[in-house]
Amino acid sequence: MVATPASDLTARLERAFALEGFRDYLALETGASPHTVDNYRRDLRHALTFLGDRGVTGPDQVTRQQLREFVFALKDMGLSPATIRRHVSSLRTYYGFLLGEGLVSEDPSDRLESPKRGRKLPSVLSVAEVEALLAAPKLEDPLAWRDRALLELGYGAGLRVTEICDLRLDDLLAADQLLRVIGKGNKQRLVPIGRKTIAAVAVYLNSIRPTLDRGRTRGKLILNARGQPLSRVGAWGVVKKAALGAGIKRNVTPHTLRHSFATHLLEGGADLRAVQEMLGHADLSTTQIYTHVDREYLRTIHRQYHPRG
Repeated sequence: MVATPASDLTARLERAFALEGFRDYLALETGASPHTVDNYRRDLRHALTFLGDRGVTGPDQVTRQQLREFVFALKDMGLSPATIRRHVSSLRTYYGFLLGEGLVSEDPSDRLESPKRGRKLPSVLSVAEVEALLAAPKLEDPLAWRDRALLELGYGAGLRVTEICDLRLDDLLAADQLLRVIGKGNKQRLVPIGRKTIAAVAVYLNSIRPTLDRGRTRGKLILNARGQPLSRVGAWGVVKKAALGAGIKRNVTPHTLRHSFATHLLEGGADLRAVQEMLGHADLSTTQIYTHVDREYLRTIHRQYHPRG
């Protein structure tokens, strides 16, 4: 008996699984890019090889268990979670096509789970980098104290950029060293602020803001050069300019200051729930991302200073 060449078996499987029709569906009906079409077809060929080795000869024979085993096999191959998620997406899109064409009556991919997306650790500045950033606005710049006040609020209070831009004059409770902040979901919280932050804001309020106020402030604390409330884009520009002036090569955003605020508190021994309250996180698990940053900091210190690091 003459063995059937592997290429013939592959071609036969591709015809049985209607891969050419699926390719046309992606390119013509969904408007997918050639790159996406190639990726999806490659992913499905991987699946066909796996299923063909188990005696499957058509898409209507595929079971949920077999697709779960296929995903486990991808994990065993060491593929990244992102690549495995794409394989799962390919299978789901493919079975959507088959159902639409009436080529199958059930979708075995409907309960197929993708690997969860890993939470990206936030970028954090060192204390020295923060000090350089806060000192970056030069006093010869007419808006230097406005910029310093904004940077101090971002790092000293850990505010989101929207929260900084939304601050009103009466939200500054300087005598109590507090800020009243309206966060996500319109939730109000009180955030403590230190003397350096209060001092920077006070200088701005006394020397710069009166010269900017042309009656169009809507009561907002931080203003742009035209005397209007500073926008999010404007706040980003202030931070980017300061990072450039401080010689920081990494990407720095307003959220970097918030991340650094939380991380430095935890490094100093702050209670996680206290940090949660200051950040305005509804769920403690959101705040716990900073404990991972803290552990990475500890690992860095160990590598740097321990003889066996």
